[in-house]
Amino acid sequence: MMEMNTNHIYIAVDFGGGSGRIIAGHLHQGRLSLEEIHRFPNRQIRLGRHLYWDFLALFEEMKQGLRKAVQRGYQIKSIGIDTWGVDFGLIDQEGNLIGNPVCYRDERTHGIPDKVFEKVDPKAYYATTGTQAMAINTIFQLYSLNENRNAQLAIGKQLLFMPDLLSYFLTGVANNEYTIASTSGLLDARKREWAWGLIDQLGLPKHLFGELVLPGTIRGRLTASIAQELGTDPIPVIAVGSHDTGSAIAALPSTQSGTAFLSSGTWSLLGMETDCPILTEKARKASFTNEGGVGGTIRFLQNINGLWILQQLMIEWKERGEEQTYDTLLQRAAEIKTEAYIDVDDSLFIHPVSMEEAIRQGCLTKGITPPQSKAELTRCVLQSLALKYKQAVDQMNSCLPKPVTQLNIIGGGSQNGLLNQLTADYLQVPVHAGPVEATAIGNILTQALTQGELGNLMELRQVVIQSVTPQIYYPQ
Repeated sequence: MMEMNTNHIYIAVDFGGGSGRIIAGHLHQGRLSLEEIHRFPNRQIRLGRHLYWDFLALFEEMKQGLRKAVQRGYQIKSIGIDTWGVDFGLIDQEGNLIGNPVCYRDERTHGIPDKVFEKVDPKAYYATTGTQAMAINTIFQLYSLNENRNAQLAIGKQLLFMPDLLSYFLTGVANNEYTIASTSGLLDARKREWAWGLIDQLGLPKHLFGELVLPGTIRGRLTASIAQELGTDPIPVIAVGSHDTGSAIAALPSTQSGTAFLSSGTWSLLGMETDCPILTEKARKASFTNEGGVGGTIRFLQNINGLWILQQLMIEWKERGEEQTYDTLLQRAAEIKTEAYIDVDDSLFIHPVSMEEAIRQGCLTKGITPPQSKAELTRCVLQSLALKYKQAVDQMNSCLPKPVTQLNIIGGGSQNGLLNQLTADYLQVPVHAGPVEATAIGNILTQALTQGELGNLMELRQVVIQSVTPQIYYPQ
């Protein structure tokens, strides 16, 4: 770990679908230094008929990481929290959590989008929300609860998305951050407020939807009891891009027009930043979504199944006693050719019993000879992702006034050199890979922006450019 100045430290609390991290950041002379304080797993737990997040464990791990930062003598200026999108918890009249939040991979939304679109015209829905209709979205989770007359809705006082919920139990202040709310399918994309007409049309309880706050807002301060437990002062908790992709895209190391982004991890989120939502019928048919960003921007993007498929293969092989290392596997995959490919967004790959068998089945349904070796399976997955990225960029170019001239890959997937090169080859544009820690960087620098250390989003990105050096892949 690098040595850091203990003064003026910002803390990023970053929860991903598989793990969480507490990261400290210090800004000095236009450069950002980071230190990982605490890392922990984030598990999905099946209990009865549903798949849950272990919220109590996540909250305790967050406190443990904050406590470690205090014990190291860091003078913490503020805390920012980001998580994955769409999932939520409900609190009751006394402020208690009503049950563990359910994971978006739960089966409760199967068939629900069709039922919603019997009541709501899909074109009118997109023209209002600009949201790609995916079964995981909050709108379909809530409709499922409502249709089944779930008791939680009867006693729930307010809906809080995952970062809202974590912030609430630190500060006692309940509100909904804009970028995370924009993943729900329940926001008016133009007005940037709740789509009250839609909420009424679906019969959802209006009182669940609270005050919307923008990135750069102080959400509250640590309660006296939390501050005492951590051994610190009532530190402010700042609304950052609370959707992890919102924070990650804020940290793009580019100010060049024509630069698209790919946030690469369990999911692939590929798109471009715009000033206003794009709500055309062409965008709807191409499955683009419009999500809120830092600095009043819109993230016009597609949600694509990402490295989840390869991650599940690795887990499957390990459980069979055939564990592989990424370095060896990617090297072998780079040395071979295979004609096999799959549609990475096929429902086969959401949560199969065997990912290896799902890939073989996905190939057979297309009349393609399935890959056999582990290297061939890996190559198949990665070139299928690169092909999907090309299709997404082609569709995006048809919706934008100017074409994409460069792709910036950020997040953990930016370390996958083979996927980066395949993507450059398929897209025929330069690919800039990095930073890996884009989410934590965007989180921390948005706090610095709020605290007056930076003036605007352009200054924020200049800090990123000065602090990281992306690796460039040219088409071959």
